[in-house]
Amino acid sequence: MCAPLRVERRALGRHVGRAAVARSGPGPARSGATARRLAAAGPRPVLVAGVAGGLDAALAPGDLVVADEVRAEGRAPVPVPSATALAAALRALGLTVHVGPVHSARRPVVGARRRALAAQGALAVDTESAWLAAGAAGGPFAVVRAVVDTPAAPLVHPGTVRRGVAALRVLRRSVPALATWVAACGAREVLLAEPRSFCAGVDRAIATVERALERHGPPVYVRRQIVHNGHVVADLERRGAVFVREVDEVPPGSVVVLAAHGVAPAVRAAASARRLAVVDATCPLVAKVHAGVRRQAERDATVFLIGHADHEEVEGTLGEAPERVVVVGSVAEAEAVSAPDPHRVASAVQTTLALDEAESIAAVLRRRFPALVEPRSADICYATTNRQAAVRAVAAEADRLVVVGSPNSSNSVRLVEVAARAGADARRVDHADELDLAWLAGAPRVAVTAGASAPDRLVDGVVDLLRGLGPVTVTPRSATTEDVRFTLPKEVS
Repeated sequence: MCAPLRVERRALGRHVGRAAVARSGPGPARSGATARRLAAAGPRPVLVAGVAGGLDAALAPGDLVVADEVRAEGRAPVPVPSATALAAALRALGLTVHVGPVHSARRPVVGARRRALAAQGALAVDTESAWLAAGAAGGPFAVVRAVVDTPAAPLVHPGTVRRGVAALRVLRRSVPALATWVAACGAREVLLAEPRSFCAGVDRAIATVERALERHGPPVYVRRQIVHNGHVVADLERRGAVFVREVDEVPPGSVVVLAAHGVAPAVRAAASARRLAVVDATCPLVAKVHAGVRRQAERDATVFLIGHADHEEVEGTLGEAPERVVVVGSVAEAEAVSAPDPHRVASAVQTTLALDEAESIAAVLRRRFPALVEPRSADICYATTNRQAAVRAVAAEADRLVVVGSPNSSNSVRLVEVAARAGADARRVDHADELDLAWLAGAPRVAVTAGASAPDRLVDGVVDLLRGLGPVTVTPRSATTEDVRFTLPKEVS
């Protein structure tokens, strides 16, 4: 760990975790000399910690800036992939943290030059970090700077000494998080579970909204989230999609897309009453479950719908025959349900359930209702089945298992549960920013997958962050190959 000034080193102590704290000296020349000495020993983690000048008006004295990029004139920018995870560790200590570029200058900058750097997006300025980056020799690198002066409180402003002391105290408070970053650094093998990320139904749903925007122009309204992923929704919003809770929020005569999870007939009727141009993006596999429920209801059977009552897919399926469908969400509920005619019963399953969870409930229903009619083919979709199989295949090999997916994504949540039952230490993250450095420490082999509604670029973000903590070897682990494709709805094809 490099502390340019003596007071900074004193604030940090002689060691931060397993890292020795070296006084690297102020300015480019001394920083360059320190970097050459460090680099001579080969790649290693280097973390620069000290004080800096704040460039952005949003900064206050005592705030911390974690660099996601280090800049200097005449030098290529140095990216810092682990910045967001380090910032999260610092925020967990109750510190105010900003993430963004840090500019290293050859000498202190003031006035117009500071304003120019701020206009280029830099958050803070120092005179060492860019030169110290070479000391990592390609190994992990990070920068944490405590703000002393800001545009509203420049160095010449009264109280500079007091602000400097306060910044050093904040630096001292940051030590546990810095130690966590040090502990998380190291070489890793990343096991990429395959298949992962988008399935054919999700691809179709997203392409449906995109095609509707091309054909009709914005705004195109979408009832609920088109798929359960906040990043997908935000991207489509930027293109002109407007997401609503119910169709009565859509202006009469507008275009509305129904999400992949399917809707009850009452929703279609409400859309028709408002003269909406409906584009149905319901996943064909969900539509198959709806059709099965309708068939069983027509023969006056009670349909036990195995699933989670609060999920949108279950709400839509239940709406096909609410007087005939009973939602069964657990083994305990399966033991307690009844039917007016136990000889006329059937079952259906939410497509995104965990296989073992659904089977344990179905087994109880079979035992209690020998006449139970089950779907001719499995309701749980191929993508859910394949992703769960891929997780089970890597679970035993991994020290940690990361599932990328939004919190309201049923199939992503189920992947974590499947991994846990297979003995893996698994966590779900919506984005790489949510990775916990302490959890990654001491884990040389990390498996990564993603739910069927999570873009694969988010998986790339997880791998990039891990690369920011040390050398990474990526090893694909394939359970099967997917070649399913669905045609677009007729309204946009």
